[in-house]
Amino acid sequence: QVQPVESGGGLVQAGGSLRLSCAASGITFSSYNMGWFRQAPGKERAFVAFINGNGGTTNYADSVKGRFTISRDNAKDMVYLQMNSLKPEDTAVYYCARGGYVSTWNQANKNAYDYWGQGTQVTVSS
Repeated sequence: QVQPVESGGGLVQAGGSLRLSCAASGITFSSYNMGWFRQAPGKERAFVAFINGNGGTTNYADSVKGRFTISRDNAKDMVYLQMNSLKPEDTAVYYCARGGYVSTWNQANKNAYDYWGQGTQVTVSS
């Protein structure tokens, strides 16, 4: 059983902050790349952030660079997404996923991820 579980979503005002958490189950956690994606109504699921197994490499979508930070605590089998300076356009369901097929060239491709959480809603009001 491999089941990432997201938490921490909610309603915040523009300019506010929120931290999302992802707990993994059934994963040799430190061996896997992990990513955050988001999906707004009527839009495709889009890449947000990537982190490799030991946390030494991260990558971000241009739209969130400088505002969001991905991190992990392998001792707790947890991945986090700290979101600061939130904008209404950040409103979406946010998903944590395991990068089972990730290589250096496809970190932003949703098809490189094999197990997905149920998602957590983030709503940013103007």
